[in-house]
Amino acid sequence: MEETGSEWQPQVRAQAKRCAVSSGRLVISCRAYFGLGPKGTSDAGRARDITVAVSPAHAAAVIAAQEEGATKSDLHDAVAEAVANAYCRQGGDGRAGLEVKFTDVEWLKIAF
Repeated sequence: MEETGSEWQPQVRAQAKRCAVSSGRLVISCRAYFGLGPKGTSDAGRARDITVAVSPAHAAAVIAAQEEGATKSDLHDAVAEAVANAYCRQGGDGRAGLEVKFTDVEWLKIAF
């Protein structure tokens, strides 16, 4: 019996999600207002295009938020934390307490 796309496609997606959570292969691309430093510095807030692979823990949080039907605001919070950790805090290398602003999201893509 031949499987249809409706039967195997959800399995492929589920497998990709499991892989993203276990290996950190979730990639977030976005354009948003992003800043972490005072005005006049290179880290000052401005619209930025960012593409980062996030940690397995953050991948799990973003996927869980999506699957639980999170509001756009809640999803943006999960994405903001994931992007901030990967892009600015670099996994907590001494800048773990760094406050990051992530607002005015123009577009957001999440890929496995």
